[in-house]
Amino acid sequence: MGLFDDFSRFLETRLEEFLRANPHLELQALEEQLREQQEDTLRLIADLQRQEKSLQDEILKIAQDIQRWHERVGKAEAANRQDLAQAAKEREAVLLRQGNQRWGQMQGVKQRIEQSKELYQQIKQRRQEVSTKAAEAAKARAEAKTTQQQQKWETKAWNQTPNYNSFSAAADPLEQEFKRWETEDELEQLKRNMKQ
Repeated sequence: MGLFDDFSRFLETRLEEFLRANPHLELQALEEQLREQQEDTLRLIADLQRQEKSLQDEILKIAQDIQRWHERVGKAEAANRQDLAQAAKEREAVLLRQGNQRWGQMQGVKQRIEQSKELYQQIKQRRQEVSTKAAEAAKARAEAKTTQQQQKWETKAWNQTPNYNSFSAAADPLEQEFKRWETEDELEQLKRNMKQ
């Protein structure tokens, strides 16, 4: 097991180093975790709502049974059948306790539904924050890349022959064409990064 543990620690260390070197990937991983938590919370809410519906149906059935046994108590007392009236009262009392139990369970489920909905909103908000940070990071990376390309081009242009310097940037159609093409390329890259 020692070798496996060492290898596992090695991989975790390398992964942490990689994520520190590429913070945008860390944001993507965090956003994915939050998306999964959102889905899990939605499933929990749906499950709790099914439980609530089941308890409501059970409570309704118990209430109908209570009403039926209450009527039987009245009939038995009217017919002067105290033995049946007493048994019907006992059955009615048992049903009342069951109904109260189910009612308490239903209230607990409702409370958990509300807590889960609050949790869902918190996760959703956090995911939006992470998504915004990821978009900002992508924009910053694109701007840094553009700056690097510009600096390379400027350095290269500085080292060119004097004949090339005679072209003015505004009058050079090749320069204008390349700038248009590079701007479109950067926009496409930004769009791809935003969709990730």
